[in-house]
Amino acid sequence: MSDKIVNVGTVQMSCSPDYSQNLTKASDGIRKAAAKGADIVCLQELFTSLYFCDVEDHDNFKLAEAIPGPSTDHLSALSKELGVVIIASLFEKRTSGIYHNTTAVLDADGAYLGKYRKMHIPDDPGYYEKFYFTPGDLGYKVFKTKKVTFGVLICWDQWYPEAARITALMGAEILFYPTAIGWAASQDEKTNAEQFNAWQIIQRSHAVANGVHVVSVNRVGFEQNGAMKFWGGSFVSNPFGTVIYQAPHDQEEIQVTPLSLADSDRYRTHWPFLRDRRIDSYQPITRRFIDE
Repeated sequence: MSDKIVNVGTVQMSCSPDYSQNLTKASDGIRKAAAKGADIVCLQELFTSLYFCDVEDHDNFKLAEAIPGPSTDHLSALSKELGVVIIASLFEKRTSGIYHNTTAVLDADGAYLGKYRKMHIPDDPGYYEKFYFTPGDLGYKVFKTKKVTFGVLICWDQWYPEAARITALMGAEILFYPTAIGWAASQDEKTNAEQFNAWQIIQRSHAVANGVHVVSVNRVGFEQNGAMKFWGGSFVSNPFGTVIYQAPHDQEEIQVTPLSLADSDRYRTHWPFLRDRRIDSYQPITRRFIDE
């Protein structure tokens, strides 16, 4: 692990039904983060539209685009201009009938480095993602940028320690999670707090178990005609699970957080979880359930 400092920008924003408006807002956020010294800027999940998976509507497939495509072309020019790495979550049209929830990575010189396709796809009230997204088939990915080597996972992937572990074992120095999660507006505050805490704790546990920083970027604001309040709360955790930055729940915020990559070496040598892994005993993890 490097001893350098990497400045990570997070753009927490609300979205509208207008693609151009959302792309402009995200681009402005990237510019502001770059002006604050960001080396990498991560955008939230599916930032070019409202979160459309609250309903099963075939017209929503029209929101998808090729990757590389118009959005990555725009962001590539921006990354080259500003000299920052951009992590951009998009609705990918692979071909007719095959769509993915995908994150593209643009290097600091504007080069398109590739994409990660979301592996874990939820299907719950208000989150009907299986209707839209084919599970990822590229495997877990790391991206070796001019600034740092990192891994990207997406939203529902957050709940799976296997995904974080594999990505970390591939050499990721930071785990990024673009996400879109919120509270039903009808819920009580106790339920809201419990859900947010679980969401943050599971991601902080990935930081601890793997000895890497975790950066999670969520959207904010009311959608679904006021029925859903996306809870914001974007945060950065150090490699021992300490939250070193957290955004508010009810407003947009652009933040730049310095990360010391040397922290990973310090925590990994003092708490050597990777050293003590019993990889010879883990074969049962590939079974759906161990019942016989």
